[in-house]
Amino acid sequence: METAKVAVVILNWNGEHYLRQFLPNVLLCSDMDGVTVVVADNGSTDGSVPLLRDRFPQVELIELPQNYGFAEGYNRALAQVRAEYYVLLNSDVEVSPNWLGPMLDLMEANPQVAACAPKLRAYHSRQQFEYAGAAGGFIDRWGYPFCQGRILSAIETDEGQYDAPRDVFWASGAAMFVRASAYQQAGGLDARFFAHMEEIDLCWRFHNMGLHVRYVPTSTVYHVGGGTLPTNSPRKLYLNYRNSLYMLHKNLNTMELWPVLLLRMGLDLLSAAAYLLGRKRSSASAVLRAHADFWRTLGSSRRARLGQTRLPRRRLPTIYRHSIVVSFFLLNKKIFSSLHI
Repeated sequence: METAKVAVVILNWNGEHYLRQFLPNVLLCSDMDGVTVVVADNGSTDGSVPLLRDRFPQVELIELPQNYGFAEGYNRALAQVRAEYYVLLNSDVEVSPNWLGPMLDLMEANPQVAACAPKLRAYHSRQQFEYAGAAGGFIDRWGYPFCQGRILSAIETDEGQYDAPRDVFWASGAAMFVRASAYQQAGGLDARFFAHMEEIDLCWRFHNMGLHVRYVPTSTVYHVGGGTLPTNSPRKLYLNYRNSLYMLHKNLNTMELWPVLLLRMGLDLLSAAAYLLGRKRSSASAVLRAHADFWRTLGSSRRARLGQTRLPRRRLPTIYRHSIVVSFFLLNKKIFSSLHI
């Protein structure tokens, strides 16, 4: 594979229907000098690979022998891609004309920016922000993620209120433009995560390296979302809770680590109790299993901390200094602009 300026890399697992629907538009809107489109197939058992060979011969195809999940799947795929910039793109994303140009211009002009995010709108409600990334991601002091345009379950309509570019804490893995050298220096995505929150962990490592993550509102994409696991899936809940603990343990400095982890234990146990009261036993079980598995694999978490720089949270202005849960439920702050980040 020749070295490209930008490689748009779609990690696919049994997403034949999404490839049929969205890949032609990705090819059309990414038709620029120096841009190549790659599909890395994560061990699909549907007709994805025959479809790619028959209908999309211009696409670079990487075949992985099994489903490695989002994190390790991308690590293995990107090890075979030669490009100055990667774009991690979900197969269920509709891109817009000139979606790449503004992000490429930003990255070229700002070598301290490791990654950037386009505006994510919902494919089925096109004026609304999309849950997985909206207008750029943030976390609160206890590691709970939210977005500009989406706080917990409250999703805003895009009325131009977040049309200013700015630093954010994380870019969604649904559509992330990332500098290849920074990705490699950070060690790529953490394979332990399998799926969910791995992009937040990666962006936190970028911040700890002294790099920035930016939101680029002049680039817009539309995300279906929930294509692999539905939003109410206990498996998805388990991965989010467990991976959040992995992320905190890996990226918090020594002085902050245990106070945050212990408080998170208490908050997560309250969540499990709330699920039980709501007769959602499988969800409560998912939260408890997430904690059990985190503590069972604490050795791997300790190894992941080795050799990493970890900045105090006060040095990272895109971390919300308060609790997003308290702000949302007790202070009725359901719009991002009310948080004054």
